[in-house]
Amino acid sequence: MEYREMNGRKISLLGFGAMRFKNGPDGKIDRPKAYELLHKAYEAGVNYFDTAYVYLDGESEKIVGEALAKYPRESFCVASKLPSWGTDTPEKALKIFEESLARLNMDYIDYYLLHAMNRRSFDAFVEHGIVDLCVELKKQGRIKHLGFSFHDNYDAFEHIIESGYDWDFCQIQYNYMDQFDQATTKGNRLCEEKNIPLIIMEPIKGGTLANLPEEALEPLKSIDPDATAASWALRWVGSEPRVNVILSGMNEHDQLDDNLATFGEFKPLDKAELDAVEATRQIILSRVRNGCTGCRYCMPCPGGVDIPRIFAIWNEYARYGNPRTAHGYERIPAEARADSCLECGACMQKCPQGFDIIENLKAAKAELESLLK
Repeated sequence: MEYREMNGRKISLLGFGAMRFKNGPDGKIDRPKAYELLHKAYEAGVNYFDTAYVYLDGESEKIVGEALAKYPRESFCVASKLPSWGTDTPEKALKIFEESLARLNMDYIDYYLLHAMNRRSFDAFVEHGIVDLCVELKKQGRIKHLGFSFHDNYDAFEHIIESGYDWDFCQIQYNYMDQFDQATTKGNRLCEEKNIPLIIMEPIKGGTLANLPEEALEPLKSIDPDATAASWALRWVGSEPRVNVILSGMNEHDQLDDNLATFGEFKPLDKAELDAVEATRQIILSRVRNGCTGCRYCMPCPGGVDIPRIFAIWNEYARYGNPRTAHGYERIPAEARADSCLECGACMQKCPQGFDIIENLKAAKAELESLLK
C-alpha cells in the first residue's frame, strides 16, 4: 500500500469512502457485505475511512464504527463531517458532533470536516460561532485534525483558506475532467504554498470515469489494454505529489480489488501516460452536442425555458454516454423544459456562440426524452 505523510502520520493514499454501500434484498443496507469490504481494505493496508453525519441517513457512521471496532483504535483514522445545512447554532453543531461520536462508538474523530463549504455556508458557520466551537473541540482532543470539504469556485476557496483559521487539511473535488472546475489546479497549488494537506474526493467523477465510451478509451488502451479506466483516473490524481489521500467509494469487491491493485504498487503516470489521459480528455470534450458554455446571455427566456441547464444535461450525456444523465432533464420543472420554447428567436440574437438554439432544443428534447422511455 502506498502511504504519504499527513499531519505527522503515514496515511494510505487510498481512502475508503463509506457513502455508497448497497442495499440487500430486504431493502436495508447489506451490512455483512459492507463489513467484508471494510475489513478487506483494512487488512490490505488502508487506514483512512471517510464517512459523514448525513451519509446513508446516519447508517454509514454506524457501519464504519462497527466494522473497525475489532482493530486497535490507533491503527486507523476516521473522518466525519458536520453538515452545513440546518446547522445554525453551536448547540446544534455540538449535538451533531456528539451523535457522530456515539454512532462511531469512539472518543474522538481523527479528521473532522465542515461539510460541503461554499462562501455563504462558511461565512454563516463563522458568524454563528460554529467554526470556533470546532476549534475548541480540537483543543480538547475530541477532534484531532480540523478541515473542510469544498464545493464552490476558486475565489471562495481562497476566501476560506485565507480566513485566519489554522486548517489541518482540506478536501476538494479533483479529477482529470474537472481539473479546471471548483477549487481547480490553482487551489491545489495554494494548498501547497500554505502547506495544507489535500484529500481528494470524486477522483472518478462519481463513477463516470470508470465507464467511458470506447473511442475515449482508445488512447489508454494503446498503452495498457488491461488497465481499467478507473485505475487511470486514480493514478492521474495520485501523480500529484501534494495529494495525501484519494477517496474512493467502494461498494463491490471487484472495485476494491482493482483499487488495491492500483495502490498496492502505485506508479505515478509517466509522460506518455499523461499524454494518453489528456488525449482521452480531449476526446470526451469533443463529443458535446454543442459548445454551450453556460454564459446565460440567452436568459431569461420569454417562454421560461432553462436553456443553459438543458444544454448542460444534453452535453453531459454526449460526453460520457451514460443514459442516467437524462434523469436530469426529467427533474427540470415541466414549464422550463424545451416544450415551452416559443421559437421567438430572442435567445439566438444574444448567443455569443451563434448556436441555432431553437433547433438544438428540439434535438436535445428528442434525444433526452428517448432515453427516459
